[in-house]
Parts: sequence; C-alpha cells; structure tokens
Amino acid sequence: MPPYRGTLLRIPPRKLLRAFVTGATGFLGSHVARALADQGAELRLLVRPTSNLKNLEGLKADTATGDLRDAASLQKAMDGCDTVFHVAADYRLWVRDPAEMYRSNVGGTRAILEAARTSGVRRLVYTSSVATVGFNHDGHPANEDSPVALADMIGHYKRSKFMAEQVAMEAGRSGMYVVTVNPTTPVGEQDVKPTPTGRIVVDFLKCKFPAYVETGLNLVDVRECARGHVAALEKGRPGERYILGGEDLTLKQILDKLGKISGLPSPRVKLPYVFAFAAGVVDEAITGRMLQREPRATVDTVRMGKKKMFASSAKAERELGWQIVPVEPALRRAVEWFQSNGYV
Repeated sequence: MPPYRGTLLRIPPRKLLRAFVTGATGFLGSHVARALADQGAELRLLVRPTSNLKNLEGLKADTATGDLRDAASLQKAMDGCDTVFHVAADYRLWVRDPAEMYRSNVGGTRAILEAARTSGVRRLVYTSSVATVGFNHDGHPANEDSPVALADMIGHYKRSKFMAEQVAMEAGRSGMYVVTVNPTTPVGEQDVKPTPTGRIVVDFLKCKFPAYVETGLNLVDVRECARGHVAALEKGRPGERYILGGEDLTLKQILDKLGKISGLPSPRVKLPYVFAFAAGVVDEAITGRMLQREPRATVDTVRMGKKKMFASSAKAERELGWQIVPVEPALRRAVEWFQSNGYV
C-alpha cells in the first residue's frame, strides 16, 4: 500500500513517540494505524484472540491482546504508550443482544479513558461518528453545534456512540487531553467485515439493488479520514469535536457513481418510504428474529434514511487544515478491493 501522503500537513515523528491504537484490525482503524506508521510512530495495536489480522499485513507494529470489555487487559496493553487513538467500536445497525454493544462502545470508552489516566498518556483521540450530530429533514448540512439529544438517536448503535462521545468529551473538558473526531461515512479499501457502508458497495456489485430510497450520506475517503485523525492529535482542542467529511451525495448519486465505475446498471426505480419501512419490518422479523441472522434492512435503518445525513467540515477546515477531496477515487478503490478479495 502506498504511504499516506495527502492533503494534511506532516506531523513531525518526534511528537508521536508510541501510539496505542484500538480497532486497527478493522476498516478505519487499519488506515489510522498506517497513517501513523507513515509519520514514523511506533505502534502498539490492540487485538482480540479472535481478531482477523488481514488488515495488519505488512504493517510494522507490536500487538497486544485484550478486549474493550476487559479493563485489566487494556491497562496492561497500553502501558508505556504516550498517545492513544481509540477507533474501535461495535458498528452494526442490528444486534441480537443490545447490551453487548453498550458494553463495547460506552463501557469500553470509559475503560480506555481510565487506562489512559493511569498510564500517563499525554493525548487521546476518540473516534466518534457523524451519527451523533443533529440532522434536519430538509437536508441542510449539520455541524458540530447542531442541536441534538440522546432522544434523537435512532437505534442502539447511534445511542451507544452518542453516550460514549459524551464520556470522551467530558473527559476532555475536565483536564484530559482528549479530542473527538466525527467521521462521516468512510469508503475505500480494506473494509473486511464489511461495514454497513461497504455492504452498499458489495450489494450493488452483486446486483442486489433493484430500487433505491430517497436518502443521502456524506462520503469521505477513508485514507483522508485517517490523516484527519493524525491532524486532530496535533491541532485539535481538548473537549472539542471535529466532523471529518467529504461529499454530500444522495443514495441515487452514490449508486450512479458505482455504476459508472463498475459498468453495472444503476437502479432507476425509487422505492416509496412506506414500502421500504414494510420491507424493514419483514426482513427484521424473518431474518433477525426467526433465523437469528443480521437482516439486510431493518426498521431503524429505514428510519435513519428519512433524514439526509449531510454534514459540514468547516470547523475541521479552519482548525485542523482539513481539505475535502472528491470521493470517486475511494469508491473505485473499494470496488476493486471487494472484487479482488472475493466479496463479489
């Protein structure tokens, strides 16, 4: 993989002595780890005994076995590090046991912060999500100051990330050097699970998109998003959060771009909300409850789609040196990676 030379200013490696990264076996976390390695950081990566290590291939780093739900393992794994990037999260839009998601996302964040305090970590970057900001039905781009409350969060993933973000930001406002970043919707290569966004690409390539719904997302190149994490470490203000975004696109525009890249036809039929909602109810009942498998569509997913998740990165542009780049190259890399790795 080429080094992470991009639009953001290079951080002198002497300022990144030893970085502890959670989530490095996953999609965004693996890119954060590689961005840090390109800056000269020494890396220690948290892995679970069951982790798929494919995304760590070729990366010079130490690994430490632990779990976000095991505070003692985090303390031991983090010992000796001066910088933490907490990227790991349970990112699923449907889960059989919601309590498991809260233990990882909320309890795990508390445990990471406590381990960082005890270990004398100088700075910590917490990866939240654009899902925690306030969105409008009219599609006007949201920002870090858009009004929002826990009651606005749809589904356990959004609620757990909102609660975890509050924990991280409170720590930053109470004396710890904690900066929060809110990636929008990263896209690119190495999406091993894949994430819900990656599944959009895979389903399109498998011709499983006969119709689309009227919704929208802000897509960001995952490599740029990783570089934004490094910039947040150096330039971000503790107790603040920064949206790391790219292009605002409707789902139809995303599918059209995928069609242009792949040569496959993009759907022309728009599915009314009521039919999408009914499909979510049926899929969740049959696939989720009866078959005990993750459904392709859920009621919460459809409810989220009623709002276009468009967002402004103006604050990150002002304070972090963030620059918005076209997302089509990242979509192309995603298509090529999924095709060459047997997902299609």
